Order: sequence, then structure tokens, then C-alpha cells
Amino acid sequence: MLPKDFKSPFPGLEEALAEEPSVSVRVNPGKGAATPQGVTTVPWCPAGYWLDARAPFTWDPAMHQGLYYVQDASSMIVALAVRRAVESLGPAEGVLLLDACAAPGGKTTASIDSLPAGSFVVANEYMPARAAVLAENLAKWGSAATMVTRGDTARFRKLRHTFDIVVADVPCSGEGMFRKDPEAVRQWTPALVQECAVRQREIIANLWEALRPGGVMIYSTCTFNRAENEEMLGWILGEYPEAIHMPLDLPEQWGAVTTDGCTHFVPGRVRGEGLAIFMVSKGTPSSACTRGGKAGGKEKGKKRPEAEVPQACRDWLDAPEDYDIRNRGGKIVALPARWSAMALDMSVKLDTVTLGVEIATLKGRDAIPSQRLALSTALRRDAFPEVDVDYSTAIAYLRREAVTLPEDTPRGFVLLTYGRHPLGFVKNLGNRANNLYPAEWRILSGHIPPEPPYVID
Repeated sequence: MLPKDFKSPFPGLEEALAEEPSVSVRVNPGKGAATPQGVTTVPWCPAGYWLDARAPFTWDPAMHQGLYYVQDASSMIVALAVRRAVESLGPAEGVLLLDACAAPGGKTTASIDSLPAGSFVVANEYMPARAAVLAENLAKWGSAATMVTRGDTARFRKLRHTFDIVVADVPCSGEGMFRKDPEAVRQWTPALVQECAVRQREIIANLWEALRPGGVMIYSTCTFNRAENEEMLGWILGEYPEAIHMPLDLPEQWGAVTTDGCTHFVPGRVRGEGLAIFMVSKGTPSSACTRGGKAGGKEKGKKRPEAEVPQACRDWLDAPEDYDIRNRGGKIVALPARWSAMALDMSVKLDTVTLGVEIATLKGRDAIPSQRLALSTALRRDAFPEVDVDYSTAIAYLRREAVTLPEDTPRGFVLLTYGRHPLGFVKNLGNRANNLYPAEWRILSGHIPPEPPYVID
């Protein structure tokens, strides 16, 4: 049932919202994830697929390994929008992208996959708990060229003219989620729409400062109304004389509807939930992507303490020469060298949750390999002994329970794999193995399905 004061801007929407929502996933090309069999590809996202039915995703190790992400097909349009933005910027060795309202991470991971090699992504979330979920999902996706921050977008005013692309999936009145989220129906009022529009203008004003001249802003909401979409585009074009609308120009057969420069994904016309999106450039897009600091950039006023980074930690990376490896308060982290100076500078100005890929935690003389390293594409696969486990062992590991290893398993740190893809670390002591899976990530539910789910082959 829709809110009593809600007036649908699209014919047939109410009937469509009474139908069951579709289910879709996006596979991770960076990890060589297999293509699901017998499913339909999302036309605007080649890595996206509609499933015939919803699977018990929580109990699929492949999801926890970052081989795929459960995401509504409508939201996958950001992958195409980022590719269009990159094309407009022209050839570049790498692009600096900010996803400003990023949790839980679906649009961020889609953006990562759409960027050219050598790019870097900053993902921000206002709420601390949601920022933690964002950091977990990005760690599972595996890119080392990321940092996660939390806080108000006003902080990004300090980073004037920094980002090549800004993605802003702004907080909204949630009309596009009426079918999936009863709370969205309960909280909706005409007043909420206006409150959201005011907040959205504040967010845009903050982020416009951080976008470099010639850069591209991708704005989206999960709502239908004009105040948060078409009128927001009009406000941007009126407020900022340098702003230029960039049409998405999607094929008609995809089912999206464009009104006054804003493209809508409407249930009943597409297999997905409600979403609106538009793109604007900050002046004429150009190829002046000159981002990236010098390799091995130093923090101001400090000398890099080389001795505090154990050699073993460097040896765990596939190409350690490509990274600036640092000891940050007992955490050994690796940053792509060309972005190191810039990322470290941003980390001082922002409330940083994660920076690059965490390799290890130092405990006394020991370096404990991180779960983030296990799931990172930066991991050197022959750095640790590996044991490929069966489904029941994989689930026990993900529940942070005890696991049993083969008798001939070497002592020390061992990388567990499932389907030959990394799952995480244990420390084999001989008579037992310590489970090193992060406690905050563990599966809490006890309702294990009778058969293992197979979302991807």
C-alpha cells in the first residue's frame, strides 16, 4: 500500500509495486568470478545478472569472498555512468573518484570496476555504523586503491578542485524503495520530500567545491518526485553557470524514462526498483586528469620508519614495488605508490576508516596477516600455504568457529580457500587452528540451508 498523499508521476506504478521485486547480482571481474549460468544479463551492466529466484546469500561463501555483490539492477546504472564520465575526461593514467554517500558499497564497487587501471577511489559515509559496513564490503571486493572515510560532506570543501568524478547517491525520500521497504512507506510525507531536497542542495554545494574544473558529477536518488530530481538538476544548472548537463541517452528498449534531463528507472518498465540519475560536468570535460602524488610520498614533518615494516609483510604482496608500505599505529598498510602522497594528505583532513589495503597487525614481534589482505587482489598467492576447504568447513570458518585442517598442513599462517578463491587466514598450531576471521564480520544466524547455495559457478 502506498502513502495516502503520494501521487505517482508514472502511469501503472502502483500496480507494478504490488508485484514481486526482481533479484540481481553483479560479479567481480577483478577476481575472475564465473558468469552465472542460464540467467539474463543486465543490459546497462555487463557484469550484472538477474536471477530466477532469491538465494540464501548469507550462506554462500562466494559472496563473503567478494566474488559477487547483491545489487538491484537499477542501481547498476552507475557503472555505465562512470564509464561515460571517464570517456568524457579523455585518456588518463588514472582517475580520482569520490563516492560521497557510499554505504553499503554497491555503487562504489560498481564504480571501481568501471574505472581505468591506475585509478583511486575515496568512499565516504556519514553514519559510523554504515561506514563500517562500507569498509567491509570494499575489503571483500579486493581493490587496494581505495580509502573509506566517514562524516559530513562539508569536510570535502577542504579538498577544493580535487576529484575527477564525484558520485552522489544522496539521501532521499525513498519512494523508489516502497516495494522492498515498508519503513519507506511509513515515513514518507510531502514534508519529507522538501526536507530531503534542502539537504541534497547542501550536499551538492559541498561536493561541487571538491570537483575539479572539467570534472563530472553523477547524481542519483531512489525516489520518483521532481523536487529531488528534475528540479535538483535545474537548481544545479542555475546555481553554477559552469555546469553542463550530460545526457545519458540510453537505448529506448532498456525501458528507462527521461524527463527534463533526468533518467528514471521505474518498476514495471524495468526489472528493478525506482532510481533517478543525471550527470553534469563542471565546465567542458577535458583530458586534464593530472591527479596522483609522487611515488612513496612522505607525511609532512615525519621520516618514514622503514625498520618498522617487517620484510615478510612486503613479501606478502604480489608487486610490493608498486606500493608505499607503512606502519600506521601497529597496522601495516599498503597504498598504491602514485596516490600515496595525496591519500595521506586527505587522511589528515578527513575522518579515515581504512586506507589502502591492510596487510597485517603487529603483535610484539609477530605480524598477523589481515583478512583484508586475504581478500585483496594485491595478495601474492604463493606467499602462504593454502588449503582448499569444503562447504561445511567454509561456513564454520565464516561463523568464526573451529576448523580442522589436514594433518600434513604446515604450521603457521595458512590461507583457506573455497573453490580455489581466498577465504581467509588461520594460524595452524598443529593440534588446532586459530580462526582469524574478523569477529565483527562473522555470520550470526544459525539457520544453515540444507543445500549449499550456488549463485555463481
